[in-house]
Amino acid sequence: MSTKVLIVGAGAIGGFYGGLLAKAGAEVSVVCRSDYDVIRQHGYRIESHALGTWQFMPSQVLRDAANYDGQADYLILCSKVTPDIDRVALIRDAVARQTTIVLIQNGVEIEQELQQAFPDNLLISGLAFICCNRLAPGEISHLAYGKLILGNLSDSHEPKTSHLRDLFLQAGIECLISDDIVASRWQKCVWNAPFNPLSVLSGGLATQAILQNQENFVRRVMQEVCSIAAACDHPLPADIIENHIALTRDMPPYKTSMLLDFERGQTMETEAILGNAVRAAQRQGLDCPCLQSLYVLMQLRELQIRSNSLLS
Repeated sequence: MSTKVLIVGAGAIGGFYGGLLAKAGAEVSVVCRSDYDVIRQHGYRIESHALGTWQFMPSQVLRDAANYDGQADYLILCSKVTPDIDRVALIRDAVARQTTIVLIQNGVEIEQELQQAFPDNLLISGLAFICCNRLAPGEISHLAYGKLILGNLSDSHEPKTSHLRDLFLQAGIECLISDDIVASRWQKCVWNAPFNPLSVLSGGLATQAILQNQENFVRRVMQEVCSIAAACDHPLPADIIENHIALTRDMPPYKTSMLLDFERGQTMETEAILGNAVRAAQRQGLDCPCLQSLYVLMQLRELQIRSNSLLS
């Protein structure tokens, strides 16, 4: 019997990883709203520089998780983590007793809400290290990378986590299991914290241009995130900053997820990436002046978006 997977929030990231799981033989269904009509009729066309081009036709295409026919083995949540999205409400009606909830989302300290709502379900926290964009309804471009890191928030080894990893490996994407997924989240935040907001605040500069012109500032933000993670008992590798700088230099021209949201006039993941990190620093009695400044400036950008939407 094939593994049943429900992707909630099937945009670029959800559509791409859903397509990979389907390649590996899983029965993959999706919840999508903005592209519902196109995907229901044509599915996804995924173009990947590393994996080729293929069509992904989901088993079920739904507007709402409550309409899912069956019981999912894995419910993979790929929505944005923003104050205007109620993640619990998005998935509640599709979570059965045996359903494992998987988060493939940005940010730090984002799991507690789901843990409290679904205390009897296994929760896998996941991170995607990927350059992937939605070109048009149902059209996804995978530019670079794609590695997934998965981890349980409990200490126990879970076969369902290993099974999900194996499905991704069968589809040709690197997937690892982390013994400390919280530290892995902080590790990704080291990159997200400078580059996501700076891409917005600079008016749309690419990551390479930001690095070439403001490398010292980028490094200061990264070091602040490392200090916060260490104070929260999740010390990061000593070479993490150098590795992130080197990876950024090698990236193709890429718009960050925050910049894409800003250009669309949508709420950005300011709280999940910056706000939660700043609040963690405050709990630990740490100063983080660069991170705090980015957070304040991004809050003002969010206010600008809300003001513009009221005027339009």
